[in-house]
Amino acid sequence: MKSKHQTTLKQIFQRPVHSGILWKDIENMLIALNAEISEGSGSRVRIALNGVRAVFHRPHPRKETNKGAVISMRKFLIGAGIKDADL
Repeated sequence: MKSKHQTTLKQIFQRPVHSGILWKDIENMLIALNAEISEGSGSRVRIALNGVRAVFHRPHPRKETNKGAVISMRKFLIGAGIKDADL
């Protein structure tokens, strides 16, 4: 995983919750973790990682992810076996 992806992963697990992470960076990090990403209807994005599936909404009109989505992404990653200690 590139250092850019590691930085994004650190931001997701950062406390207090880091807002303003670009969604594009999160998607690129997920791809580096071998996640399967497929388009849903509208702004929905289906993600599968290590047998765990979730649906997220791409932020719009802004490109930054809000705190609630970052918390949800953190929970998804933990459920898929990815933890802050894996960095």
